Amino acid sequence: MGWWQVSADTLAGSRFVLSPLAETFACLRLLDTARAAHPGERQWLDTHLPAHRERLAADPVTALLVRSGLGTVWIADFLTPAPRGGETFEEEVARVRAVPPGAARAQLGVSLRGPLPALLDRDDLPERAADLLTHVWRDAVRPYWARRRRILEADVLARVAQVGRGGWATVLDALRPGTRWLGGNRLQVNAHELPPREISGAELLFVPVTPQRVGWVAWEGTDRYALVYPCTGALAGDGDPAPVPARLEALLGGARARVLVLLGSPMSTSHLVAVTGQGLGSVGRHLRVLLDAGLVERAGRAGRSVLYVRTAAGQVLVEAGHGSVTARD
Repeated sequence: MGWWQVSADTLAGSRFVLSPLAETFACLRLLDTARAAHPGERQWLDTHLPAHRERLAADPVTALLVRSGLGTVWIADFLTPAPRGGETFEEEVARVRAVPPGAARAQLGVSLRGPLPALLDRDDLPERAADLLTHVWRDAVRPYWARRRRILEADVLARVAQVGRGGWATVLDALRPGTRWLGGNRLQVNAHELPPREISGAELLFVPVTPQRVGWVAWEGTDRYALVYPCTGALAGDGDPAPVPARLEALLGGARARVLVLLGSPMSTSHLVAVTGQGLGSVGRHLRVLLDAGLVERAGRAGRSVLYVRTAAGQVLVEAGHGSVTARD
């Protein structure tokens, strides 16, 4: 397994940041695998995969660059610069474009775990990678970025609240498969057999992306390290991934019960509308009833949107509906 040695001060000073480039690279990986994790991803792939494949078919050098750069165990470093937080996509992708050609070729050799194909023995690889990422951003990510940003902000708020409730170990264990807190200041970052890294004293960043089944690590020298993870599945999907217990539905009504079940993670009114298919007025009425009953509460803001989340009382009610609360004498 791959793990990092993280001091208490480094962990305490870590933070969550959003990255348009990380979101774009995650979408590039989704286009490469073409394996949807939920109906929303399937719809997105159906919309954007044909044009992506057509582009790569017309450009065999870039197609080989993508296959080589994604590797089998290790992603070529220059494709995933460590986010810094607060940067635009253009600022981030400029760092990909500025990578020295020799460094790009060497990193591709690492991801390939073997010699570089002759077709990639050239100096325009960083430029080609930056151009492809820009295409994916403009065509397949930027049109959805406002909504995705709200989803990512909600995920960050949920993780920060979780730190307050249960400490960092509870958050790190749930980031993505292969990531967990091992104790002894050790953070497992993936399941691969890789040498440990001492990162105490560096800046540690956690970066959510909406595509599921993705995740990677990145660093900038020895000063900045990032762990990229898929955001909460209930927020990332365009369908309704949370089953509504029949007993809870009988008590609250199906539509209102669905809102309560979904609010295990902070969500805005507009996102509840998108996920449930209910009208804005209906969702607003359900939220008012649930607020008055003490089953949900306001959890802060994501941009201009107010976020709502279940209270402890709401959690007990949902668990009872699932039959996971045991009566005590």
